[in-house]
Amino acid sequence: MSGVPLTGSVALTVAAAVLVAVGLVGVVVPVLPGLLLVVCGIAVWALPRSDALAWTVLAIAIVVVTLGTVAKYLLPGARMRAAGVPGRTLLAGAVLGIVGFFVVPVVGLVLGFVLGVYLAEAARLGRGRAWPSTRVAVAAVGWSILIELAAGLVATAVWVGALILG
Repeated sequence: MSGVPLTGSVALTVAAAVLVAVGLVGVVVPVLPGLLLVVCGIAVWALPRSDALAWTVLAIAIVVVTLGTVAKYLLPGARMRAAGVPGRTLLAGAVLGIVGFFVVPVVGLVLGFVLGVYLAEAARLGRGRAWPSTRVAVAAVGWSILIELAAGLVATAVWVGALILG
């Protein structure tokens, strides 16, 4: 086999890239701890390097991921509270989402979540007023995923920038 030998630093960079990629997928597929995997991937690259660039990139990634995680919960949660959607509605959506994940592979998580939120809101408000609350809850979860994905992509971009420049 010709080409570049898989040295330790190349192997660690590839392992880091795989972790980061799986982490970004994990943001969209909530079964995986997305942002944690992104930070772990960057740490796999940074710890053996142990230089100023590596520590700076890891610190920036941790700060970005922490801010993204805080924003992921605060911003959509405030919007749902303003719309009067209670936490138990989201809990019902989460439970049916988990059940749906195992019953209908791939799309069951989303379908179960929407159905769970709708049923909880229908029980609380009646069928006629359940759909607007369901739309608010689903939109809030969508914003939460987008915020988390943005944080993961920014952390990844910082790391890729360091790979290119360093």
